[in-house]
Amino acid sequence: MRTLSFISVVLFLSMHCFGQSKLVFTDAKKNFGFVKQGKVIEMKFEFINEGNQPLVLSESKVECSCTEVILPKDPIMPKKKSFVLVKFNTLTVFDRQDRIVEIQSNASNNPQKIRFKGVVLKK
Repeated sequence: MRTLSFISVVLFLSMHCFGQSKLVFTDAKKNFGFVKQGKVIEMKFEFINEGNQPLVLSESKVECSCTEVILPKDPIMPKKKSFVLVKFNTLTVFDRQDRIVEIQSNASNNPQKIRFKGVVLKK
């Protein structure tokens, strides 16, 4: 009985350690430069699933309501690429902006952060 329990634990740990997705952003930092206040900036953050199981992006956390994040709806298969779309509305902000978005997923390296920055000029 004890051996069966040990084998079950080893099998579970093997599957847990070796059967996972891995989220890797190609470029996790973007600079949108100088823009006039009121513009909506769209940035694509490309990533690849470097794991061996499907990757599911489940949630994003942002610093303010001026940032909208659109995640892929379907699982990303191993070794395939996709992107996260970030929309930054500059209507209510100005001057230097430096924002971080946290991406939640089922990846072994969860969570991951992406960052964008730039300068918003007053109208």
